[in-house]
Amino acid sequence: MRFLQDMCDFREFTQSSIKPSIEAFQLSRMPAMFSISHARSRGTLAAAAIGFVVVLLDVSVVNVALDALRQSFDTDIAGLQWVVNAYTLVFAALLLSAGALGDRLGAKRVFMLGFALFTLASAGCGLAPSLAALILARIAQGLGAAMLVPNSLSMLQQAFPDPAQRSRAVGWWGAAGGIALAAGPVLGGVLVSHAGWRSIFLVNLPIGLLGLYLSWCHAESGQRSSASPKRGLDLPGQATACLALAALTYALSAAGSLGWEHPWVYGGLLLSLASAASFIAIESRSAAPMLPLTLFRLQRFTLASVCGAIINFAYYGLIFVFSLFFQIEQHLSPLQTGLAFLPMTAVLMAVSIFVGRLNGRMGARGLLLFGMSWAALGYALLWPVSIEGAYGWLIAPMLIASSGIATMVPTLTNLTLSSVAPAQTGIASGVLNAARQVGGMLGVAVCGFLVRGTEPAVFMQGMHRAIAMAAALLLAGFVLCWFGISSQDSAIDGKRQPNL
Repeated sequence: MRFLQDMCDFREFTQSSIKPSIEAFQLSRMPAMFSISHARSRGTLAAAAIGFVVVLLDVSVVNVALDALRQSFDTDIAGLQWVVNAYTLVFAALLLSAGALGDRLGAKRVFMLGFALFTLASAGCGLAPSLAALILARIAQGLGAAMLVPNSLSMLQQAFPDPAQRSRAVGWWGAAGGIALAAGPVLGGVLVSHAGWRSIFLVNLPIGLLGLYLSWCHAESGQRSSASPKRGLDLPGQATACLALAALTYALSAAGSLGWEHPWVYGGLLLSLASAASFIAIESRSAAPMLPLTLFRLQRFTLASVCGAIINFAYYGLIFVFSLFFQIEQHLSPLQTGLAFLPMTAVLMAVSIFVGRLNGRMGARGLLLFGMSWAALGYALLWPVSIEGAYGWLIAPMLIASSGIATMVPTLTNLTLSSVAPAQTGIASGVLNAARQVGGMLGVAVCGFLVRGTEPAVFMQGMHRAIAMAAALLLAGFVLCWFGISSQDSAIDGKRQPNL
């Protein structure tokens, strides 16, 4: 009994003396642990934002180098279309599968692989000895970009488990992309004017190395994302989607030089239709489809996807046309071309900041109706443009058009997310982004076809048709929003997501 009593006394002594010391040590270490966690989260945000920045830079920066590329490789408008669209095509086609790959292998792993591929491909673009080599390197860039964007968001989800902190992090991520989109033409103009067109690709090398370093040091190494653990790779669907988009892009680009009656153009269109039909058949029967077709039974989701394609068709199609107009027809330098686009690109970022606050007051319907009509008005006011006209007359229409588009982009995201169940938000936002990229790719292909002749009279005729087409499509989007979104749904969306 005495022995047991001694043991109890010893246990009480150790609990009263050692335990407080351990607790004090743990409390002393907590600020350091919180500091380390905070630093890792901020480092992850920096890596994700840099990845988004390089993706959007290479969407916009190439446009100011079009004339330099035309002269360097002695190519035509169709060749320039492929330099732009090879990147966008692969980016759009592989966006959904790249997100699913990150779910399976880990967002950090796929993000870093995409960053490494994008950086190496940028070196390939900068060193390309021929137009064909440049287009192949742009394809590799598009693959890297597809791996970067969805997995950068997955890394942010893991790094910021608190919803409020995650919302702020995604806001900074989006702001970085907006800055890149606005600064891209100006940065490209400076680089092309002082260091040649190859520099717009080689500048990605130090940026890529920085992004890889930050993601390696700070991003979480989780094996799978908890958001979509059951997503798989739909290889047959992916193959048919790529084939359909590639064949359509080829047919639209080749029609300018070969004519619509050429067998290769006919063949491309037929192959695109057959591949698209096969894609729909595969997706409707697949147990784990790349694109769940059931989403399109939701009217507002379908409307958001169609409208996203329309606004990117108009925006990127006319950016391509005006790039050629400024450089080839008005003989502006790359730097002057970049500065000429500044009113159009800078307002995208400025207006986007305020749209989230307006969503709770006006709702999706009101914002989309305003954005479609305002952008259509801006493009309609650009229709009288002429080679001899003063640039000052273009500033107000550019501001009107781009502010209308900036109003719609975050609104469409809100409409998409409010249309689906919480478990489907990842795939739904991916479909919206893919639809927008496809719209931009088709805009460059179709508008490039219209301005395929560089002779002033022929070019201006095609340019006026491209502007009219963009305005008409935006008005068609206005009609779709008018009949497709009820005022009751709009009010519900405004109350549900006022801060998005």
